[in-house]
Amino acid sequence: MSELPIVVIGAGPQGLAAAAHLSERGLEAVVLERGEGPGAAVSEWGHVRLFSAWPELVDGAARRLLEPTGWRAPASGYPTGAEWVGGYLAPLSAALGDRVRYATTVTGVSRRGSDKVVDGGRDTRPFVIHTTDANGDESRLLAGAVIDASGTWGLPNPAGADGYPARGEAKASDRISYRIPDDVSTLAGTHVVVVGAGHSAAHAVLRLTELARREPATRVTWLLRRGNVANVLGGGAGDELPERAALGSRARNVIESGLVDVVTGYRVTEFRRDAGALTIVAEDGREISGVSQVFALTGFRPDTSILRELRIDLDPVLDAVAGIAAEIDPNIHSCGSVSATGARQLAQPEPGFFIVGAKSYGRAPTFLALTGYEQVRSVTAHLAGDHAAAARNDLVLPATGVCGGSGDFDSAGSGGGGCCAAPSVLQVGLRPALATS
Repeated sequence: MSELPIVVIGAGPQGLAAAAHLSERGLEAVVLERGEGPGAAVSEWGHVRLFSAWPELVDGAARRLLEPTGWRAPASGYPTGAEWVGGYLAPLSAALGDRVRYATTVTGVSRRGSDKVVDGGRDTRPFVIHTTDANGDESRLLAGAVIDASGTWGLPNPAGADGYPARGEAKASDRISYRIPDDVSTLAGTHVVVVGAGHSAAHAVLRLTELARREPATRVTWLLRRGNVANVLGGGAGDELPERAALGSRARNVIESGLVDVVTGYRVTEFRRDAGALTIVAEDGREISGVSQVFALTGFRPDTSILRELRIDLDPVLDAVAGIAAEIDPNIHSCGSVSATGARQLAQPEPGFFIVGAKSYGRAPTFLALTGYEQVRSVTAHLAGDHAAAARNDLVLPATGVCGGSGDFDSAGSGGGGCCAAPSVLQVGLRPALATS
């Protein structure tokens, strides 16, 4: 199998970085990407500015591959997703050349001649990558090892609080978006609801409240499952990523200014159509009516359907790689408290197969590009037989300033604790004008 290529699934930041590391070590890499170009998922949120600066968004091996071409990494600044693609991922893809194959969808990964049940000689059989192209034609590619860097972007969580779509959510799909909005001008003068407590939700709220400043008839409601907004606002001065801290500060400002109505402890259970608008019903019977548009930004989950014939070990809570689950559990940790996630932690029962990038985190939030780059550095070193480099920990993450996770987010009085300068609890209850029981 040493003569076979190592297949990387996904041409996003981690997938392309993996190919750069493999190439640097003299290993043949093939990257399979279902999109039409590099960073296809990133391009879908290209209007959003990252809170990681340029030096934290460029992988070391990728830099070494690109610099001989005359490319130079920006020394500072915070790019948008589109700028990240155009200024880094696209040049990296070009430098990798025909190692990257686009419009190629991976439909399954298995061992040649063996399904998941078969033991005999399993480890000596190459992987088979099942693919389809843009015309639906099927192909098979043999691989000596596989790195799954396909991410989670394609499978957003529903608005329903119990993990399944709320009643009526599918039928209301024309009024519900699971992406951060770009141009919101068509929503002027309407009632818009954002569901979710992460950075994406905060981005959406800020974009919508800018519209509300210009068009005062616009009404913005932010629904949180949590009992308070403390962790939503971030770690303040204790956050070592200034733009992430600024995001929380701006969210606090729009809440205090009254531009957004924040409703806490709201678990969505139903969407109803009433006179052309939506009514959003909570588990406890509260209702928010007259809604024109909903942005459900409740995170993502990994699609593991292509891996069903492999022996993989995922955490039963997070759907994350089991070996790193305890380190990334949002009930306990913030991303600044996560330690190494290298080849040893990412190893699967199926030798030669690794899940990296956001997909390795499963449903856990706060994945950073730095984490993914360290993962692929370690995994590719392992595949090259450089076990000393694979075991080395080069990961240093910026702290969030928030120690506690979301384990007790149902409690209105629990703010989660802070490492440095955690924000004070800002409790905003349901305004009577927003709901009827």
